[in-house]
Amino acid sequence: MRCELVALGAGDPVELAAELRGLVPAPESVQAAVAEIIAEVRSSGDAQVRHYTRLYDTGGAEPAGLRVAEAELDGALARIDPAVRDGLALAIENVGHVARARLAPASAVELGENEVALREAPVARAAVYVPGGRAPYPSTVVMGVVTARAAGVPEIAVCSPPGRDGELNPVTLAACALAGASRVYRMGGAQAIAALAYGTETVAPVDVIVGPGNLYVQEAKRQVFGQVGIDGFAGPSDLLVIADGSSDPGPLALDLLAQAEHGPGTLVIGASDSRELLEALGERIQPGTDTGAIARLVQVADAEQGLALAEAFAPEHLQLVGARAEACAPRVTRSGCVFVGPQSATAFGDYIAGSNHILPTNGAARYASGLTVNHFRRTLAEVRIRDPERLASAAAPVARAEGFELHARSMEARIRDNHRS
Repeated sequence: MRCELVALGAGDPVELAAELRGLVPAPESVQAAVAEIIAEVRSSGDAQVRHYTRLYDTGGAEPAGLRVAEAELDGALARIDPAVRDGLALAIENVGHVARARLAPASAVELGENEVALREAPVARAAVYVPGGRAPYPSTVVMGVVTARAAGVPEIAVCSPPGRDGELNPVTLAACALAGASRVYRMGGAQAIAALAYGTETVAPVDVIVGPGNLYVQEAKRQVFGQVGIDGFAGPSDLLVIADGSSDPGPLALDLLAQAEHGPGTLVIGASDSRELLEALGERIQPGTDTGAIARLVQVADAEQGLALAEAFAPEHLQLVGARAEACAPRVTRSGCVFVGPQSATAFGDYIAGSNHILPTNGAARYASGLTVNHFRRTLAEVRIRDPERLASAAAPVARAEGFELHARSMEARIRDNHRS
């Protein structure tokens, strides 16, 4: 993995952030191909899902059935390494605690004699996309399924692309059983997103699709949005580390290399006001195994300029290490997740810290949040009008100004009805 050093100096952090984002392919580059896949799956169902599974996942071999049987999930859970099972169990516990903390109690607002009550309700069906190309991601099963369960979703589907043997990784299957997935499908890519959005002979359509994936998966989520809800853009990963010169380069280099394990399209950036630290990081990163990830080291003038770069770049993961960098944490507004202090490696968030690792990428942290129960719940307003006169008298002129005479009459009719009663 090549790692270049850039000195920001008096340069514009916004321009550098745009330049860094330009190092990886944009989602628009696969727009037409994804649209074709979605259209074909929508018209031909299971047949086209299997066609694209043969084409992209199994190397031409006939794939197994789309839906994984309950007995397969139970068998995978029984055979899993006890240490892996214990790790998944603790992750499920921690992610569940954090997810449930976001649940909002019902509330009511009294407006004189009238009332608007707000309450939340979960969607009926949700799906979690779990990547499976370069490596299995049982941790993503935990992040998605546990959060949906905490939100109260009754039916939760998981899908993941099968390997060359046509099967899903047994640890992924065990995680599905342990986390409580309702059903599991052997399918990935844009074809899986299309099947989940529109339904096929085997795949029941869902209300919300969440989860990370490659550009094809994320572009497919974007194209089916409106038919279903989505969590946002959770594509190729990125990490920005801002560190003081006093920081130990060894663990920081491991943090950057660890995130680079996610493969092509991943962007890892180290920033510091210490050229000595950056050079030490470069020495440790250069010999790393080539994963197809892109690495850059940026020399900033001080922690303030580092913060400005972070705010412009809007990283999926942001690590702040060293007293001056850590002091910036309360002012960070654009990051999927912030890891503060030398012990707070991003890898903890990927697995077991309790925060969710399904996070906005590609700069989407400017406006989007990591996965929470809110992605699976809707807020409903219950309106009870007991004294319509004041409201109707105030609103009817507004309705007539908009040209909606019958809206005005509809409200005014309640005044007459109220007086008769």
